[in-house]
Amino acid sequence: MPRSPRIDLHTHSTASDGTDSPAALVAAAAGAEVDVVAITDHDTTGGWDEAATALPAGMRLVRGAEFSCVSPSGRDGERDVSVHLLGYLFDPAHPAIEAEQARLREERHRRLVGMTERMAADGYPIDVEAVFAYLPAGASAGRPHLARALVAAGVVESVNAAFATLLYTGSPYYVPKADTPVRAAIEMVRAAGGVAVFAHPLARGRGRVVEPSVIADLTAAGLGGVEVEHPDHAEPDRALLRGLAAELGLVTTGSSDYHGTNKTTPIAAETTTGDALDELVARAAGGVGVLTGCPLPWFR
Repeated sequence: MPRSPRIDLHTHSTASDGTDSPAALVAAAAGAEVDVVAITDHDTTGGWDEAATALPAGMRLVRGAEFSCVSPSGRDGERDVSVHLLGYLFDPAHPAIEAEQARLREERHRRLVGMTERMAADGYPIDVEAVFAYLPAGASAGRPHLARALVAAGVVESVNAAFATLLYTGSPYYVPKADTPVRAAIEMVRAAGGVAVFAHPLARGRGRVVEPSVIADLTAAGLGGVEVEHPDHAEPDRALLRGLAAELGLVTTGSSDYHGTNKTTPIAAETTTGDALDELVARAAGGVGVLTGCPLPWFR
């Protein structure tokens, strides 16, 4: 009897805030006996080609990205919530996608410069040049790059400690960025032939989260799936999301949100079923598809 596939649909490389190059990310997935890996860097598709070139025989690559978004909270009188949207199988050359990802990367660059300058002004031994030394050419900037510079300067012991003490939302050094309204992001992904999945919607340890009613509203706007099995989700919230997904007809996914050494979670710590992947592919409306040496359906 064939084994169940091992599928991780949320990982990051040095094209954004991971520490593995796209090729090393694929190698790490192969070493963990992953059958399908998605590369989903923040606001960029810059790692796709390298990951595809490195793909070993028998492994599939799902091409995607994680979009920085804002959403209504679903609670009256409360300000918008920062959320992330995973877009899969979309055309990276779609004009709206290209323009918005370029704008988001510029926002990320501006924010990182601003946070670095605020910290330097308070006497922390870092500067913009040192921080951007951790950013490969063309990569999408993120707070983990600043965190790594703080670790190297001896200010904190780890990336996690940097976020807990200095880089968290609400810190005096935090600089906000102008993210994409989540409905607009869903529309862009769908217009580019892809499918949209709400990333870690109830990761309460990261800050405020949306009400379940918001997920229902976004489903009516074209949301295709919800990330349920995620390291930052408590079991009661996983159960809530499973029930909500069944009610709304959403695909449920599981992922590690792997970032290399920037986080302690190993690749494929959480996984997606083969049926869920097949349904995501079926819901994509003609984007770039998956890179594979075997036809769909598979592992049947």
